[in-house]
Amino acid sequence: MNKIILGLISFVFMLNAGEIYATFNVEADKKAKLAFDASGITRVVNYEIANSVNKGKILASLENSDMKASLETAKTALKFAKKDYERQLKVKNLIDAGKFDQYLFKYENAKNQVAYAQAKYDKTFLRAPFDGIIYEKDIEVGDTVSGMMLKTVFKIQSKSKRKLILEFDQKYHRVVKVGQVFKYSVDGDKKVYKGVISKIYPNANSSNRKIKAEVKAKGFVTGLFGSGYITSLEK
Repeated sequence: MNKIILGLISFVFMLNAGEIYATFNVEADKKAKLAFDASGITRVVNYEIANSVNKGKILASLENSDMKASLETAKTALKFAKKDYERQLKVKNLIDAGKFDQYLFKYENAKNQVAYAQAKYDKTFLRAPFDGIIYEKDIEVGDTVSGMMLKTVFKIQSKSKRKLILEFDQKYHRVVKVGQVFKYSVDGDKKVYKGVISKIYPNANSSNRKIKAEVKAKGFVTGLFGSGYITSLEK
């Protein structure tokens, strides 16, 4: 009888030892702070807080009529430089090599000028780097933007993909592994969810003696808090 009791106690201890307590915060799987890398007056603002946006869509743009004109001028110069080059290319064997190189230089330089003008023009548009939702906005039509002092004007996060940033005691650093199951509840929600550890951070926090890990999730509001147990042993 004593052996049976001791065996049961040992079994219960193994079950408890196989569950490691962890707390977590909910974060977006992707998020970014967006700022203009150019100077000017804000001409258009296309999105507001809580708006969904697809990758590449223009969130806002600056007054850029001067840069557009410079781009068109560069394209015109390229058009004629190309014609001159193509004419000289047909008689390349009949003209001085140095003279031909001058036309080639003008043509290549014209292409570079177009690329430069295009890059400057493109910087007057602020585009979404990925599919997401706007969760902060600090820009209005008429605002002055300075490329010398970058200021975040939009904050964007993934629409529904989330990650739980877990924290667990560092003494379990050899026990917790990628692929282990994490059963958890979010504060204010009695439902028990299940996820899998996808990443373990390679360092421990010296101030609280905790190690972080990540679990993929979906649909939660970012900033929520919760807790659960990592299953380190097969049940």
